[in-house]
Amino acid sequence: MVSTYRASLRIVAGLGLVALASGCSSIQNSRGYLVDEVLVAAVQPGLDNRESVQGTLGRPTLISQFGEPVWYYISSRTEQAPFTRPRISNHLVLAIHFDEAGNVTSAERSGVERVVRLDPNGDSTPTLGRDTSLLEDLFGNIGSVGAAGMGGQGGGAPGS
Repeated sequence: MVSTYRASLRIVAGLGLVALASGCSSIQNSRGYLVDEVLVAAVQPGLDNRESVQGTLGRPTLISQFGEPVWYYISSRTEQAPFTRPRISNHLVLAIHFDEAGNVTSAERSGVERVVRLDPNGDSTPTLGRDTSLLEDLFGNIGSVGAAGMGGQGGGAPGS
């Protein structure tokens, strides 16, 4: 009876360790375009045009609005361990350049080396303009509010 109790206690402890270990694994998240290397390699400059690229790769993530026509396919994979910030494990930007006729001129790939981490300044937001003090903010409009159109000469008041 004691050996059965110890065996069941070991099984419960083992299952508890497995559950604890699975809770410590990282979370993976994919965003954007799901890359298929065979399809990406099928896009050839000089052979393909906009219609064939859209038929092969699908709709782009972004299309350039200015300058030369470029379609961007963006894919990102992040991993996050418990109680930490997510970190980028894999990142791909596929830029397909077109000429004026809509034919592919080049296809460029870039990766995580071009990703920039921005840390915004949380203390204050810089603005352009005049710096005012508290007193100027409180009393700066005295005399200017309602001054125009108070019915002076030529103000269009009745009886003028």
